Amino acid sequence: MLYFLGQLGDSLAAFNVFRYITFRTAGAVVTALFFVFLFGPNMIAALRIRQGKGQPIREDGPQGHLLTKKGTPTMGGLMILSGAVMSTLLWANLSNGFVWVVLFVTISFGAIGFYDDFLKVKRMSHAGFSGRQRLLLEAAIAAVACFFITQLGEPGASTSLNFPFVKGLALNLGWFFILFGGFVIVAAGNSVNLTDGLDGLAIVPVMVAAACFGLIAYIVGSQNFADYLLLNFVPGTAELSVVTGALIGAGLGFLWFNAPPAQIFMGDTGSLALGGALGTIAVATKHEIVLAIIGGLFVLEAVSVIVQVASFKLTGKRVFKMAPIHHHFEMMGWTESQVVIRFWIISFVLALIGLSSLKLR
Repeated sequence: MLYFLGQLGDSLAAFNVFRYITFRTAGAVVTALFFVFLFGPNMIAALRIRQGKGQPIREDGPQGHLLTKKGTPTMGGLMILSGAVMSTLLWANLSNGFVWVVLFVTISFGAIGFYDDFLKVKRMSHAGFSGRQRLLLEAAIAAVACFFITQLGEPGASTSLNFPFVKGLALNLGWFFILFGGFVIVAAGNSVNLTDGLDGLAIVPVMVAAACFGLIAYIVGSQNFADYLLLNFVPGTAELSVVTGALIGAGLGFLWFNAPPAQIFMGDTGSLALGGALGTIAVATKHEIVLAIIGGLFVLEAVSVIVQVASFKLTGKRVFKMAPIHHHFEMMGWTESQVVIRFWIISFVLALIGLSSLKLR
């Protein structure tokens, strides 16, 4: 919305600043942050009243959670989504199709997560939305998003899978790209969802990944930078930097209330939406494989669950004391803060490795 003030720059030079993506990205960060700061306490109070006993706590999990987390409200993702969406609509160029595709996935996945959280709180059980139905809905939404991404991009390039660390290596998947891209988006959403199990554990790695993809979107959306770094130029994706800025600002605001001991949990409302947003941005910028590196912590969490379930079904034995893997380390004696901070360090290291792919090729 404010982007269009830049059109006044021809007559009033002061308005030229609204044309710069870097300025609007910074504005999106600050706006989303203060929005969550201002309205967060009221949202928490309202959710606490409506939910009563708060989010159900797993009885088979670490016993300390039953004491420290019982009664904490969930659906904190509403704070993140409202701040991020409002800030994006205010600062982004709303004529950019990529912005609307990312918002579509973010809001849709958030709605699915909200319904799942609602059922869990209503039933006071972990049995929320049917897993199969949820995945089918997510897949349909992701497929629609990927179809539009292929239409927004350059013919041929928009359906190609690019490989990091190797100059010019790309595989044109054709229409199969919609299935592949859809898988990336759904996998990202559910991986972040599995990671969200301790105070502050998911939101910081999400912000780290969002910052990385804000930079990637800015670079691949610029002809000069993309050519210099030997990356595929994807016109229009630079505007997604503003979206990632809004996600970071809203995430910082949420972390203020989610810092231990958490006043509110993100819930599926936030984790599915944030993961879906990251996945969509990765698909739009043609950096799907790099997402698996930068978001390697999310991959690790998801793989730990897959391995645990497969091992138990095939052999009757568990590989980990508890899955996802962050609970395994808790059961080994790590304190919650140790798990969270060490996992944050891992996410920072993986982010640096992922960003190195922009130059090492």
